[in-house]
Amino acid sequence: MILGDQLDHEASALRDFDPAQDAIWMAEVEEESTHVASAKQRTTVFLSAMRHFAADLKAQGWPVLYTELDALGNTGTLAGELDRALQQTQPQQLVMTAPGDWRVLQSLRQVAHQHALNLEIRDDNHFFSTVREFAAHAQGRKQLRLEYFYREMRHKTGILMEGKKTVGDQWNFDTENRNSFGKQGPGLLPPPSRFAPDAITQEVMALVNHRFAHHPGSLASFGWPVTREQAQRALAEFIAHRLPHFGHYQDAMWEGEVWLYHSHLSCALNLKLLNPREVVAAAENAFRTGQAPLPAVEGFVRQILGWREYVRGIYWTQMPDYAQRNAQDAREPLPAFYWTGQTDMACLRDAIQLTLAQGYAHHIQRLMVTGLYALLLGVKPQEVHQWYLAVYVDAVEWVELPNTLGMSQFADGGLMASKPYIASGKYIDRMSNHCKGCRYNPALSTGESACPFTTLYWDYLNQHSETLAKNPRMRMQLNNLRRLSTEEVAAIAAQAQAHRDQQQAG
Repeated sequence: MILGDQLDHEASALRDFDPAQDAIWMAEVEEESTHVASAKQRTTVFLSAMRHFAADLKAQGWPVLYTELDALGNTGTLAGELDRALQQTQPQQLVMTAPGDWRVLQSLRQVAHQHALNLEIRDDNHFFSTVREFAAHAQGRKQLRLEYFYREMRHKTGILMEGKKTVGDQWNFDTENRNSFGKQGPGLLPPPSRFAPDAITQEVMALVNHRFAHHPGSLASFGWPVTREQAQRALAEFIAHRLPHFGHYQDAMWEGEVWLYHSHLSCALNLKLLNPREVVAAAENAFRTGQAPLPAVEGFVRQILGWREYVRGIYWTQMPDYAQRNAQDAREPLPAFYWTGQTDMACLRDAIQLTLAQGYAHHIQRLMVTGLYALLLGVKPQEVHQWYLAVYVDAVEWVELPNTLGMSQFADGGLMASKPYIASGKYIDRMSNHCKGCRYNPALSTGESACPFTTLYWDYLNQHSETLAKNPRMRMQLNNLRRLSTEEVAAIAAQAQAHRDQQQAG
């Protein structure tokens, strides 16, 4: 059994595959595009990559039971399609690599149980650690912090280590990264790796445009890697052209620019077209050979060896209850403009429109623009989660859910993030040129020109001050709140509520 995000010939499920007596089962089903309104780019990248992978398997003579989305009799669910395949083939056993989605695991287990078949679930070898190892790390800890887990992973793997010492004598180089472009802007940027749709992808695009015509986004710019060869080329081009400046500008934003110096490899990694070991090895080699500076390489490695492993551990040790967490009792609906980009807030308009056009936004657009606004507005975290899962090509629930509920929305009450990631409009002004062309002033919290981010920031601090006071990392921000007069706080609260009312009214 091969799922749409397990597209690797070296997958653990295929470890002992015998084409003389075994068969591979794959299925495209509507449910995977409709349990959230999966954007056209996201659905296309999954289906095209699946079809390319199945074609490769068939070319090497392996038997593949593959159901296309529009095949006659397609039940529309993975459970339904597996049930049909089992009735037709009567296998002796089922073997699969551990899924990345709790919902999918439960549904497939249920089908196997109904057929009284043994379902062997093998560890996913596309990670440096197992869920069991993370569970052992988490045992007895009230809070789970990336830094401690990341250091364990560095020791375990020897990556960017010299014996027991870190290369460069420090664990991370945050202080040397996270710069803005300044008034001059990014200048001439290296192009992203994009791939012209071949016949298989074009067929999928036509299917998606027809079948999911009302889903968000557009396929006009589709160019994601959908084969291993394309993914390997994308990796090589990132290492050569963008990694050297990745760290320095990883948090910078600029109007109309979505690619910048980021890798754009998360989609290929999550589909398993790339193995994280080869990605990290390529980055470390770039440092060892003088192609990229240590701060850039360490910052990139930390995202894969540290953060990617960390959020997966959070997901599988905390599910299924984690998905319903709402520690701050946020209840506002997600504003309708998240599905259109039609808003007069320049930073949100740019981030959302780029997301809908490309199926992608870089991590600061996600965390400190779309995520920050939803957090400050008080949007129900499950609605934010559903949006992120729907619109991004790299969104698989194991990685998206903790990033959204835990890091972005602080809905787990601080289990994975040491404090809520909140800032006023001044942060966006410092890290981008969005505010220059916006009708709102990031320095103002009240009045007609006040930036909604700034208004909502102060209101958020005031609303949650009692809880946040228990967090030592929030002391400075709360001290700044206390400098405001009672009248100023009241005016901010009134303007914040008026803004929320306006968003609810559409």
